[in-house]
Amino acid sequence: MPTPDVAATAADTSDPRAGLRAVASLRVLADSLELRQVEAALRAGMSWQAVADALGVSRQAVHKKYSKRIDPTIPVPRRNA
Repeated sequence: MPTPDVAATAADTSDPRAGLRAVASLRVLADSLELRQVEAALRAGMSWQAVADALGVSRQAVHKKYSKRIDPTIPVPRRNA
């Protein structure tokens, strides 16, 4: 998990190597958090379409990205919610 100052490092252009490492670290964190939120949404009964709408992407994009990564015990709703 990134340190609290990783965002500042990512924004600081004085050391591009450190900045790029910080950006990569933030990308990993964001991806992990997004997966957790997608799983929480599906557990709460949201549809793939509702998740996609919240993320600002297509249903197909969110399904392709997460359908094989989510916890397989989550009962995925088949309706639009």
